[in-house]
Amino acid sequence: MWLNALGGKSLFKKRHPDVGARPGTLVISEDASQPKIHVMHFTPDELKEEDVTDTEQLRAAYDPNTTTWVDVQGFGDEKMIRRIAEKFAIHPLAIEDIINVPQRPKAETYDDQILIIVRMVNSIGQAEIDIEQVSIVLGKNYVLTFQERYGDVLDPVRRRIRSGKGRIRTEGPDYVAYAIFDTIVDAYYPVLEEIGNYLEDLEITVVENPTPRLLKYLNQVKNRLINLRRAIWPQRQVANSLARDEHPLIDPNVRIYLRDTYDHCVQSAEVVEMYREMVTGLMNMYLASVANRQNEIMKVLTITAAIFIPLTFMAGIYGMNFEYMPELHVPWAYPVIWTTMFFVAGGMLFYFYRKGWIWNRDDDEDLPGKDGGP
Repeated sequence: MWLNALGGKSLFKKRHPDVGARPGTLVISEDASQPKIHVMHFTPDELKEEDVTDTEQLRAAYDPNTTTWVDVQGFGDEKMIRRIAEKFAIHPLAIEDIINVPQRPKAETYDDQILIIVRMVNSIGQAEIDIEQVSIVLGKNYVLTFQERYGDVLDPVRRRIRSGKGRIRTEGPDYVAYAIFDTIVDAYYPVLEEIGNYLEDLEITVVENPTPRLLKYLNQVKNRLINLRRAIWPQRQVANSLARDEHPLIDPNVRIYLRDTYDHCVQSAEVVEMYREMVTGLMNMYLASVANRQNEIMKVLTITAAIFIPLTFMAGIYGMNFEYMPELHVPWAYPVIWTTMFFVAGGMLFYFYRKGWIWNRDDDEDLPGKDGGP
C-alpha cells in the first residue's frame, strides 16, 4: 500500500527473518488472512473448479492430461503453506521469496519450476493505489499463484478459462502463466490513467489556487510514483528474460506473446517516468506561482506606499503648528491642498499605469498561436 513519507513512515518496508536465520525461514504477519485455495483443472473440453481446504485434494495437479491452476490467497497458516510447498516440491528459497514480501520482481529457475514474481496494482481511491506481490510458480502441467490478501485483477483470466474460448485451455500451463502475468501488467493502464487525470486537476489548481496544502498533495503523489516505478521498472527485465531466454517449460510460441507483455511493461514504465516529470514541473510551477503572488502583493504595497509618501509630506508640512505660515490664512487653502493631493495621487497612478505596473491587462494577441502573434 502507498506509504506516505510525510506521515513519518518508510517508503520501503519488507518482512524479513532475523539476521543469521537459516534459508527458507518464513516471516508471516500476525494479522495475515487465512489461506483460501481455489483450484481449476481443465482440458480443452472439460473444466473442474473447486475450493480446497485439504492439500491432499491437490493430487490432481499432477495429472499429465490436465492443466491445473492453484490460486492461494492469504498467508495466515504457515503449516498449510509449507504443505503446499512440499506437495509441489517448491524450493525453500523460492517459498521464502513468495512469503516474505515484498521481493523485487524477478524470474528464477528451480529444477523443473520457474518462479515469477510480479507486482499487482489496484486503485483504492483518488490517486490512492495498493501494490501487492503476486508470485507465479510454473510447473510441467500446473501453475501456482500466491497472493498475500484476498482479491485480485485476474477475473478476466478465470472467465476466459470458464468460457473455453481462445487458446488458454489448449496451450498448456505456460500460456496460463503468461495470461496471468499479462493481465497483471495490463491492469496498470486504468490506474495510470486515473493518476494522469488527477495530475491534470492538480495542474489547474496549481495555476489558480496554489496553497501549502496543495504542495503536500504534490509531494504525496511524487512519493507514490516513486513506489510505482520501483514496482514496474524491474518487471521489464522479467518479461524480457522470459521472452528472450530459452526455458524448457515455456514454449517458443508463448515467448512471442511475452514480447507483447514486455512492450506493455516498457510503456507503463515510460508513463510513470512522464508523470514523475509532470509532478516535478507542477512543484516548480507551484513555487513560481507563490513567488509571483508574493511579487504582486509586494508591488501593490509598494505602489500604495509610493503614492502616500508625497501626500504624507504635504500633510506633515501643513500639520505643523507654526503661527506664521502664509497659506494658513488664505481662504481657499484647504480645498487647494486637497485638490493638489488628488492631482498628485492621480498623476502617480497614471504614471504607474503607463509603465504597466498596475492594471496590466493580458493581451491574447501577443500570445503565440493567436492572430497577429508569431
